[in-house]
Amino acid sequence: MPTEASKQPAAPARERHDSTVNVRMSTTTRNLIDTAASLLGKTRSEFITESARNHAVDILLDQRLFVLDEKDFAEFEAALDRPPPPNDELRALLLKKPLWER
Repeated sequence: MPTEASKQPAAPARERHDSTVNVRMSTTTRNLIDTAASLLGKTRSEFITESARNHAVDILLDQRLFVLDEKDFAEFEAALDRPPPPNDELRALLLKKPLWER
């Protein structure tokens, strides 16, 4: 069964690391992170980067999910059954990279 982390889009394999983030944290938190990173065979930086990235993707995806009551869902389905004709704006939207790939 896939884990939550395995469902996330993977970072590009050879992504260039050209940005620095400095973070202040308690020694207790740093030690906790170091222990977890060590268990996974990762450096502190790798662990923090991967964890923060996965959490950011989750937040962005959560903003794209919505709940509808029965009436609104029926209207939503009806709209899906009547797609607009292809146009330049739709083509551009479909070619746009997701936020987590930018």
